[in-house]
Amino acid sequence: MQRVIAMQIGNIKLPNPVVLAPMAGVTDLAFRILVKEMGCGLVYSEMISAKGLIYNNSHTREMLKIDERERPISMQIFGSEPEVMAAAAKIVANAGADIIDINMGCPTPKIVKNGEGAALMRRPDLAYAIIASVVDAVDIPVTVKMRKGWDETEVNAVQIARLAEKAGAAAVAVHGRTRAQFYGGKADWDIIRQVKESVGIPVIGNGDINSPQTALQAFKISNCDAIMIGRGCQGNPWLFRQIVYYLATGELLPGPTPAERAAMVRRHLDMLIELKGEYTAVREMRRHAAWYTKGLPHAAEMRVKFNQAESRQDILACFEQLIYGNNTAAASRHCAELYRVTACL
Repeated sequence: MQRVIAMQIGNIKLPNPVVLAPMAGVTDLAFRILVKEMGCGLVYSEMISAKGLIYNNSHTREMLKIDERERPISMQIFGSEPEVMAAAAKIVANAGADIIDINMGCPTPKIVKNGEGAALMRRPDLAYAIIASVVDAVDIPVTVKMRKGWDETEVNAVQIARLAEKAGAAAVAVHGRTRAQFYGGKADWDIIRQVKESVGIPVIGNGDINSPQTALQAFKISNCDAIMIGRGCQGNPWLFRQIVYYLATGELLPGPTPAERAAMVRRHLDMLIELKGEYTAVREMRRHAAWYTKGLPHAAEMRVKFNQAESRQDILACFEQLIYGNNTAAASRHCAELYRVTACL
């Protein structure tokens, strides 16, 4: 087919153009490692508060942890003050990030009301100043993630992308929705095509990629340099492997078996426990478990049990009951074997 070719952002080479989107509460270290093992070409961190870094907030600093297995890694920062963003960028670079991304796309009200995230698209001069300040502060590539615009009356992705390039950004990522859409409606891949035609730096397209076929269609419509996958990979890290393979061969890989799902849940949970402790890990895993079981028979009723889980064993018991029913002995044997295999990847 096409497209599984190495690409480059600044001096950072990516093995393929299939990228993980930054997602708050999702793309922590554990999930990044899992998708990297499934063939993801570049992983992004959760969005990290620039002020949190400057004020040495312990939770924010924890988000800077990097594992060598996940490289290359782009760490995303958000804020609205050029000086603060530049200082935060230095901290992120010193922590070992390969790329720094500036968040100009988050639509969340608590972010936007502070003039951060997608609100910066309404202030092009400030957006330019922030990008230029961050570029000047660090020696690693700087990228910008943005949206189509604020709403359909303020569609300015092309303008912001051009300003980003002028300020020294090494690439831009464009989500084909306005801030007003949040995550509703359909992503507009034509605006991503327009951005691609307007700048000379790599353009990463984002929005509604949830299968190998939609990935290929996104490339064809926009001619973008890479695609970015967000909600489509929640509970489905296998999607990266499937897309990379499909783009290279035109062939569809089968989805995960029930046993593979069970093994992935177990491994994901154990990685979270190691990183954050059982109490926090179990509570974060509740929503991941719901995503991992989406589409399976009886998943909706089991979601209630996931939300009541208090321990590692509660999560695993719920999941294995959903997958294997009452055949718990077979479930334990099969999952233990698969877990040993995946843990060695």
